[in-house]
Amino acid sequence: MINREWHLLSRPVGWPKPEDFALVEAEVPTPGAGQVLVRNKYLSVDPYMRGRMSAAKSYTAPFELGKVMQGGAVGEVVESNAEGIAVGDHLLHFFGWREYAVVRAESAVKVDADAAPLSTYLGVLGMTGLTAYAGLLRTASFKEGDSVFVSGAAGAVGSQVGQIAKLKGASRVIGSAGSDEKVKLLVEEYGFDAAFNYKSGKVSDQLREAAPDGVDIYFDNVGGDHLEAAIGSLNQGGRIAVCGMISVYNNTEAAPGPRNLARLIQTRGRIEGFLVGDHYDLQPEFVSEVGPWVASGELKYRETVVEGIENNLEAFLGVLRGDNTGKMIVKL
Repeated sequence: MINREWHLLSRPVGWPKPEDFALVEAEVPTPGAGQVLVRNKYLSVDPYMRGRMSAAKSYTAPFELGKVMQGGAVGEVVESNAEGIAVGDHLLHFFGWREYAVVRAESAVKVDADAAPLSTYLGVLGMTGLTAYAGLLRTASFKEGDSVFVSGAAGAVGSQVGQIAKLKGASRVIGSAGSDEKVKLLVEEYGFDAAFNYKSGKVSDQLREAAPDGVDIYFDNVGGDHLEAAIGSLNQGGRIAVCGMISVYNNTEAAPGPRNLARLIQTRGRIEGFLVGDHYDLQPEFVSEVGPWVASGELKYRETVVEGIENNLEAFLGVLRGDNTGKMIVKL
């Protein structure tokens, strides 16, 4: 049996190029003691993966050159040498970018394919959902009545942040997105109070128009001019949770910081970065609260599905371009 897997050949400079990667054929691995062989059904591609393609020191190790890359995946067990896991079980694990993966039992999570579609365990009920939940409620200390601004609001994390804020009593939720179609989606389907296309004008001007009374929380997925605009509209005691800064991921030189940081003194505001890995203690609470919202349809989600392992790289590049609405998923 042949296993197709994506390898990183060279570290991208600026925007990743196809020649930085290769789709390689290898033998399907054999699981050892305490391991299982999983046939992946859905793979996740996420913006943070761009950072792992660089050799720069970060919060997690870079991808190794000439080796298969990693990412979230969910699949079906086809061979098991692990107690408590049977052939036919479905597992969530971190060995994506390949068709088959050998996974240690303790590093995987069993998921119920009957309770929710398998793909949701990579998105709305998975890491991206928990990222939204933890960043809004814990890092940004959301409280009922807060006004919330979300950048990248039509993406997997941003769309969930806005909806959770509304469900928990936000006074106003504003989102930015990169197309008029996405703006319409935010307001008409996800229930945002206002949204704007950041390509249609200056972000700071559009934010002031959408939030004339300022914002109490900014959930940052973009950085750059969005962060500066949010600082300019921050109310007293405002909080900024920095989840990602996709606008600078492909820069070859350091991007300038916000020019108005002194305003944090006036507003007594704070900026705090976070990683979802520091908040897995919230997982049971997250599932118990968000799961019923998803089941009832109160919390809506979208997925952009690309088919075929051969298109995994293009799906990832699409995330960097903002092609996706909701979670970008690769279906095998």
